[in-house]
Amino acid sequence: MDMVRVNFNHPLPLMPLPGVVLLPHSQLPLHIFEPRYRQMINRTLDEAGQFAIAVFADESWKDNYDGNPPVKPVVCIAQIVQHQSLPQGRYTVLVRGICRARIVEEIFPSDGRLYREARLAPIEPEPIEDESLVDVRETMKHIVSADEFDHLASVNALRSYINNDEIPTAALLDVVGVALLNDPIRKYKLLSSADTRERSDFILKELTELRQLIHKAELQGSETWPKGVSPN
Repeated sequence: MDMVRVNFNHPLPLMPLPGVVLLPHSQLPLHIFEPRYRQMINRTLDEAGQFAIAVFADESWKDNYDGNPPVKPVVCIAQIVQHQSLPQGRYTVLVRGICRARIVEEIFPSDGRLYREARLAPIEPEPIEDESLVDVRETMKHIVSADEFDHLASVNALRSYINNDEIPTAALLDVVGVALLNDPIRKYKLLSSADTRERSDFILKELTELRQLIHKAELQGSETWPKGVSPN
């Protein structure tokens, strides 16, 4: 996977999103229409094309969305990989998650800047590949080879990712997380973990529980199958 550098010596724009968690190695399309974020994207495109996508800390954002409602401490740094300018200064952008980071200090709008910024610290990754992760990949291969996963709509992509040895296992955990997790709470749990082994335990648990869920649904009939599972 391509390596992209992030300059942590300077603050990055901060964009909190409701119900959306960006993970490293995943992509996210965005329609930018709010004035503050139109300004943010316009300035970001003149620089490194990077900003941080945050998660709201609680439901208070619903009453103060136009202000600066609190956000959770871990963010994903996003890199703009495609963009299109639209009328009225709007944009469509496609971003790719680069890495995890922790908010050190928030910098609120001032001096004509409409959006928040944040000083960030990288969440240091463990080695991209080490012996402790070899068994993790093999266990993932074994779990998703089970017949129960044939009912999963995304099974072909999931198996392809896991069998692609060019994807380092540490990165694979996030890639599988994107395919596997719909719940933003569980996605944030994966994002906020700085420990590769902890993330691997989490993904293996999710895969195992999904296999068990599909098996139970098969016994009860297709009308009880969980979201993301199809009879195909």
